[in-house]
Amino acid sequence: MITLKEALKLNSDEIIKLREDIASKIKEDNTAAYVEQLTNTEITSSGEGIPIAIKDIINVKNWNITCCSNILKGYVSPYDATVIKNLRNAGLSPFGRANMDEFAMGSATDTSCYGKTLNPHNKNKTAGGSSGGSAAAVAAGIAIAALGTDTGGSVRQPAAYCGVVGMKPTYGRVSRFGVTAYSSSLDQVGPITQNVEDSAILYDIISGHDPLDSTSANVDYEAIAPKLDSNRKLKIAVIDNFVDQASDDIKAGFEKAVKAYKDAGHEIIHKNMLDTDKILSSYYIVATAEASANLSRYDGVRYGNRKGDAGLKDMYVQTKSQGFGQEVQKRILLGSFVLSSGYYDAYYIKAQKVRHLIKDEYEAIFNDADLILSPVAPTVAPDFGTFKTSLEMYLSDIYTISVNLAGLPAISLPVSKDKNGMPIGLQLIAKAYDEQTLFDGALALEKAINYTN
Repeated sequence: MITLKEALKLNSDEIIKLREDIASKIKEDNTAAYVEQLTNTEITSSGEGIPIAIKDIINVKNWNITCCSNILKGYVSPYDATVIKNLRNAGLSPFGRANMDEFAMGSATDTSCYGKTLNPHNKNKTAGGSSGGSAAAVAAGIAIAALGTDTGGSVRQPAAYCGVVGMKPTYGRVSRFGVTAYSSSLDQVGPITQNVEDSAILYDIISGHDPLDSTSANVDYEAIAPKLDSNRKLKIAVIDNFVDQASDDIKAGFEKAVKAYKDAGHEIIHKNMLDTDKILSSYYIVATAEASANLSRYDGVRYGNRKGDAGLKDMYVQTKSQGFGQEVQKRILLGSFVLSSGYYDAYYIKAQKVRHLIKDEYEAIFNDADLILSPVAPTVAPDFGTFKTSLEMYLSDIYTISVNLAGLPAISLPVSKDKNGMPIGLQLIAKAYDEQTLFDGALALEKAINYTN
């Protein structure tokens, strides 16, 4: 597949040919990376720009946007999200809706009302979630690049499972206007690409202050991609108590990356952080609390397909029980519980205090280091059905969620494969608004490792 950097050099006729070729590949692909079976007209009707796959949670004018939920089937977006406007302004265009976990709640892209997405490296394995469709599309060569959203690792984890690059910007760096909210203080749109340089290019395109988004950071911004420097010598921190919990395959990939950094002249320092069980508890309390508030609007009156005809209460019950899947209902209930009278102080306030501790610990580490190197997930992509309970699924997020709680930027990239050929991905974490160092460090590792699919 042509890279984004290469595509930006094509003339208009070459771009049209590229779009036609990708449309044909999408029809032939069997990973279910895209939502439903799109017709050629649907695929090519969004302009003539360089085609970018879009997660089904980002609004595109005149597209059906469902968040892969039955409750929104039939909804047509009347406007473009700001990130879509930014794509169009740069000569890119949305091209196909990528599958996802329902309302971005999941770690395997198997809670979608359209069915599960398969990992291109092994169809029996999960592509990760919730942006699994976006990651699988890029990994399968049916998308040049894609946009996903990252609430607790939902860009980085599927990118790691599928052997591509996934980047989560600093909170507020990319506009959330037009992006359906899961957890408003955690969500962030991020690029999924074939390599680090493409990630920096796409990040530059979608970033910037947006007055339509009250959480958008009004800070100075300089383009990252033109200044990429893989020769910078950096201090890389390793969180020892994080690595200890990873599988042998992940540890082997981690050791390979550490050696590559050392051989290239970078300095490795060792640190520890708050126990991951406290991080996990804090994240799922905050995320579900915000989800219960955000999804309360889907009641059959203001939003959502209406069900039930035996009065107002019946309408509410039937609309939500038939419209939302099991995992979404579970998180709404949990969020409503922790926000309820008598439990708000015991759970939600404590979770926010732990969140502050997490941010403080990251700041202390960054007093001594430029970047943090960490696993993305405890294992490589698991088989479908591996997670027997929701808790087991939540534990797959132990390395990624703290980044969202602290609002930091991070990037995952593949470094090796296990004995079965499944990708092993690691992540780098940087200080807030220091995406330049993040991309420089990632490019240095990418060149040192020289990973190939």
